[in-house]
Amino acid sequence: MKHMLTALLGAAALMSTGAAQAADTIKIGIVNAYSGQFADPAAQLDNGIKLYMQIHGDMVNGKKIVIIRKDVGGIKPPLAKQLAAELVTRDNVDVLAGNLLTPNALAVAAVSAEAEKFMVIMNASTSFITTKSPYVARTSVTSAQLNSAFGTWVANKGVKEVYTMVTDYAPGKGSGKAFESAFIAGGGKVVGSDATPVVNPDFSPFVQRIADAKPEAIYIWVPGGTQPPAVGKALAERGVTPANTKIYGQGELTDDAALLAMGDASLGIITAYHYNIHRDTKLNNEFVKAYRAANDGRDPDIYTIGAYDGMHLIYEALKKAGGDTSGKALIAAAKGMEWESPRGTMSIDPETRDVVQTIYIREVQKVDGKPVNVIIDQIDHAKDPTH
Repeated sequence: MKHMLTALLGAAALMSTGAAQAADTIKIGIVNAYSGQFADPAAQLDNGIKLYMQIHGDMVNGKKIVIIRKDVGGIKPPLAKQLAAELVTRDNVDVLAGNLLTPNALAVAAVSAEAEKFMVIMNASTSFITTKSPYVARTSVTSAQLNSAFGTWVANKGVKEVYTMVTDYAPGKGSGKAFESAFIAGGGKVVGSDATPVVNPDFSPFVQRIADAKPEAIYIWVPGGTQPPAVGKALAERGVTPANTKIYGQGELTDDAALLAMGDASLGIITAYHYNIHRDTKLNNEFVKAYRAANDGRDPDIYTIGAYDGMHLIYEALKKAGGDTSGKALIAAAKGMEWESPRGTMSIDPETRDVVQTIYIREVQKVDGKPVNVIIDQIDHAKDPTH
């Protein structure tokens, strides 16, 4: 009996200690593709989380912020759902975040809805994800938000005809449709369209068709990585340049790596994006400097800023909720939140829980002897028009 009592007391003490430790922490569960083909953007996202905590500390309301990471390894919705469920049931996380890829984000949102956990989408850009759980907010961008604003802007510049070329999967097709719809609504006409393969595309035949069609303008959507330089090279080889054809695209088309590969052939290309590292403000300059210092000189990107602002939303929602970490309290605190980000003024729409932000129109110009995305216009308070 004595031994049994001692064991029970010991167990009770351990339980008490565990409860005390749990009460002193706030756990954020991150589902992210740390390995596999998306490991690099996943690392950029994770570095945004780390930088925010490096700058702003790891304490909120007197409690320590603890990050618990789970590697989904790619586009694997069933595994993403399993990992999110483990974060909730085994790790007892208070918040779910990360969500680099749309299929995985949809799976995690199902767990958020069932478990009533606050969830922050730090990258996935498909519009309807936020409708899958009433506890979801987004701090990245949506394809429709970006490209609808851009299509309207292009039409307002007097462009009458455009030929579109997009990658043949949901993000590319969705972006192209948003651009085309807004462009047509603005009085423009789509004179041709092509969908390129997702993996290892040969852009030559597609660009040749554009060259033969001689359109006034083209709109291009390709994913980041190796494809922007490849499409830029194909355009240059076939003489489709801004000198004779207006070239528009989503920001990935002229990311810094692509510009290095394209060189002067990129000059004059106009893109739309929600973040530009060359935006010359004190806050952004400090952010870029801090990120480079923490990451061996590498630049931050859209994955970084989505996560950095995602952590800001989590921290501020926790503060506003005053210690209540329930999904209901945190999403209520997040609704209508507005702040100044390195990317500019942004907020969370209280009705849709989606991001509202500035869309930057950039033209590739030569600065200090090299091609750079220079902001030439901006669209303030842009929303996703599909909500």
